[in-house]
Amino acid sequence: MVFDIEMIREVYAKMPERIEQARKLTGKPLTLSEKILYSHLWDAEPKEEYTRGKSYVNFSPDRVAMQDATAQMALLQFMQAGRDKVAVPSTVHCDHLIQARIGANKDLQESINKNNEVFNFLQSVSNKYGIGFWKPGAGIIHQVVLENYAFPGGMMIGTDSHTVNAGGLGMVAIGVGGADAVDVMAGMPWELKFPKLIGVHLTGKMNGWTSAKDVILKVAGILTVKGGTGSIVEYFGPGAESISCTGKGTICNMGAEIGATTSTFGYDDSMERYLRATGRTEVAEAANEIREHLTADAACYERPEAYFDEVIHINLSELEPHLNGPFSPDIATPISKMAEEAEKNGWPTKVEYGLIGSCTNSSYEDISRSASIAKQATNKKLKTRANITITPGSEQVRFTIERDGFINIFEDLGASVFANACGPCIGQWAREGAEKKEKNTIVHSFNRNFAKRADGNPNTHAFVGSPELVTAIAIAGDLRFNPLTDKLINESGEEVLLEPPHGEELPEKGFDVEDPGYVAPAEDGSRVEVVVKEGSDRLQLLDPFNPWDGENLTGAKLLIKAFGKCTTDHISMAGPWLRYRGHLDNIANNTLTGAVNAFNQETNKVKNQLTGEYGEVPQVQRDYKAEGVPTVVVGDSNYGEGSSREHAAMQPRHLGVKVVLVKSFARIHETNLKKQGMLALTFADESDYDKIREDDVFNFVDLKDFAPEKQVTIELVHKDGITDTIMTNHSYNEQQIGWYRAGSALNLIKEQNKD
Repeated sequence: MVFDIEMIREVYAKMPERIEQARKLTGKPLTLSEKILYSHLWDAEPKEEYTRGKSYVNFSPDRVAMQDATAQMALLQFMQAGRDKVAVPSTVHCDHLIQARIGANKDLQESINKNNEVFNFLQSVSNKYGIGFWKPGAGIIHQVVLENYAFPGGMMIGTDSHTVNAGGLGMVAIGVGGADAVDVMAGMPWELKFPKLIGVHLTGKMNGWTSAKDVILKVAGILTVKGGTGSIVEYFGPGAESISCTGKGTICNMGAEIGATTSTFGYDDSMERYLRATGRTEVAEAANEIREHLTADAACYERPEAYFDEVIHINLSELEPHLNGPFSPDIATPISKMAEEAEKNGWPTKVEYGLIGSCTNSSYEDISRSASIAKQATNKKLKTRANITITPGSEQVRFTIERDGFINIFEDLGASVFANACGPCIGQWAREGAEKKEKNTIVHSFNRNFAKRADGNPNTHAFVGSPELVTAIAIAGDLRFNPLTDKLINESGEEVLLEPPHGEELPEKGFDVEDPGYVAPAEDGSRVEVVVKEGSDRLQLLDPFNPWDGENLTGAKLLIKAFGKCTTDHISMAGPWLRYRGHLDNIANNTLTGAVNAFNQETNKVKNQLTGEYGEVPQVQRDYKAEGVPTVVVGDSNYGEGSSREHAAMQPRHLGVKVVLVKSFARIHETNLKKQGMLALTFADESDYDKIREDDVFNFVDLKDFAPEKQVTIELVHKDGITDTIMTNHSYNEQQIGWYRAGSALNLIKEQNKD
């Protein structure tokens, strides 16, 4: 089945003319990213040249994708938007609420039993509003999207930061919060600051143990977790064309870890092969008709420094396999240096687990390369020293790798196969013994490795690598093992060397599946009833946030001054809390519980200025709310990096926090705060962060004059009576200030749909 072929043809029919008009406006050749952006403007025809990193632009994405954890809140908001049906093709994918514990079948059934209320809600809302529904077990959203929906030259948004995976098929695919998805599903324009452009020029060709994963691990080391913020990363060059479509997806997927708006590749033969292999020959043929428009103009790649804001050059022939970590995905270590770095940093070298899969690395090619190492281990009589788990990316991949014997290969090695879901990658791993919080090391092919991310243990050192490298290191059981040079002792006492991995880009016999897990919505959903049980602890209908009264905000107390890295995991943890993603008041009980208090270096322990005592962050904030006291959250650099989860913005808003003041924001989180009617400010002078004291009161003395590019002045009143005046910046435009005045973007949508 080919989804949305008429929509795709319509997009392609308009692209050439719009691209040519954009060329005339800008007076220069266009990169692929610019072609896609200019051909997806809300006003259809390009009428002006936009300034990268400055101009706010309204776009018209082609489609929306949502995963079950974020879809709950997105759809609860959409139900208030006053629409009978979504305005663009949209899908829901049930992949986050499946806990990995025993094995695929038992874990899947247990998840259905535990989460049936949520799954039924999502399916009924999807059925009512014309949304495609992918059942639990169908697969991880990004793998399913790549197999079924992604198309070269398209634009999509998704309520997950790794929506960017679809860049592997030449899309501009961007992770957003649920409120952004509601805008698009409600037929409204979607706003984005026109991105800067980073070009990554790839030459040479990967060989031996090097894989596509190593490209992005290298780039992460160069750019760090915030180096791509506000930018699209566009990969090009002969090296790019030598990488498979799913390998390109892996690279784009982890672009989220450098803060990039998205990443993409120009349409090439590997994408055509993948489209045909996944049953979308019609899409491939339509793309071939406008092939020249689905990659950059030649001059952009011939002289990239003239057309990109930054250019990185990587020779794939010289690229070494990498392991990134621990605790941050940008700590990049070539495998030849790992033994030295582990000793220097005191990292535990005994590897307890090797986990293969996730949305980043669960394609047929990934599994086949990993299986080639596993088969060698069995043939060479090697005993695996660490536990190994496999998580297929979709039911189509799982069915095909089982048919082709790969699952048997892993099981012969003693590996466990988990359900086609996110599982350990997003904290849905019931790891035995994790509650002991022992210092240990795991290696995985996932994308994120923040503390507590996989198993809830803050002392688990997680390292990110390719599936084949993870497999080899798990077999050795030693972080210092370099499969390119080191030998292992087998059960016969012989020294053996693992040969480089090999795999198939696509299955020789083609993909196969009995039940992909897709449920089409009703043609007419008007009679479909969506039920949210009264008193449910899983689902809660939303009440609108109150609008701004237009006055200055005074007498605000400090809730917490967060120290160092504060990701969305710190603000709203996943793991067991995923069960409350559809119940705002319940999930608010984890708000900022992972953030480190700058005044005592502890988590979930802040001073309550009403009592003078210390308490847990959510309870202290509830006390302030009960007394009608506004509060401020202060944070460090790149505040809110990581996941796209809008809960990290909605929870503080629900509890009564009025302002988030930080050194700098991650892009998605800043947008989420704005959408929910929060005041998101940055220090004009970052050193003013140090002026914030534990007992401070904040007076926003000129907020009533809130306007674009106008600073907001804050008077800090310290407990000793001394005051400091600090200046803060913001990035709100007129439309976003409208969201703030209305109390949220959704409040505005509801008003507009009444007209």
